[in-house]
Amino acid sequence: MKKLFILLLIVTAAVVFAGGNKEAASSFPEKPIKLVVYLAPGGAGDILARKFTDIASKYTDATFVVENKPGAGGIVAMEYVATTKPDGYTLMYMTKSNIAKIASASDMDPMTFDWISLMQIDPECVITNNKTDVVTWEQVVADAKAKNGNQLWLGPAAGGLDHVTAQAIWKKAGITAKWVPFASGGKAKAALLGKQGATYVGNPGEIIGKPDFSVAAICNDKRLPQFPDVPTFKELGIDGLENEIIWRGFAVKAGTPDNIIAWYDDIFEKVTNDPDWKATYEPQGNVLVHKTRDEFNKLVMDDYNAYKAAAK
Repeated sequence: MKKLFILLLIVTAAVVFAGGNKEAASSFPEKPIKLVVYLAPGGAGDILARKFTDIASKYTDATFVVENKPGAGGIVAMEYVATTKPDGYTLMYMTKSNIAKIASASDMDPMTFDWISLMQIDPECVITNNKTDVVTWEQVVADAKAKNGNQLWLGPAAGGLDHVTAQAIWKKAGITAKWVPFASGGKAKAALLGKQGATYVGNPGEIIGKPDFSVAAICNDKRLPQFPDVPTFKELGIDGLENEIIWRGFAVKAGTPDNIIAWYDDIFEKVTNDPDWKATYEPQGNVLVHKTRDEFNKLVMDDYNAYKAAAK
């Protein structure tokens, strides 16, 4: 009888605890949500995160507070989020570059996070300065060969996606060069304008409204309608670079309750279909999607395993 009484107490406590969790999740959010961005203010990712919060405010009364935690290619921000409670009140802007950095420079487990919404896919590209003699891809290759390994390619953090993409391009194109990392993509592009290097690796939308830049070649299987004059590497006779893309999305600490993630799913879906969101990002060549946690988590692990295998 005593054992039965203890068992009933345990079952009752579990039911009460589960009910409490469900009630807490159903009332989410009751306080501001911190949106952590691993980039400095003013960068493309920071702008995207703030655009998300602006549009999300159309569909929820929740308050989002953007907090920038740049450093180590995203490791600083990820380590911070990893220490938070899995209660949904800390959301993090994530990109494929974070996975490249985890695989190359950290022992962090990607599944420390629950990757709950993939929202954009964007091909990588090589950007050049129109005010130099190295503008087209053919000129980039000729300059690289003339400099015999001393050509400078510019971009953000060493070991991040853009750096990894540059290394893949060098290998496939049969050239050698040096990577010069900057604290942000904006600073790297400023250095390209200052003629401190031959190219910048990024995404085609980064040249919109910037007439001094050109896209020399793009990592895609076909030309983008937004950039009809930009050749693909495949057109230029270089195969195997079609899937060099960056994806962008959001994650929370693993263990966040399902009810809270369902709340986020609703917001992400509405933002993805919002006319302002589309008008902002479709002209840049971005593919706008809403891939939820199961598909996104699988993609993250596939990318992570691919980076680890390539590093061996």
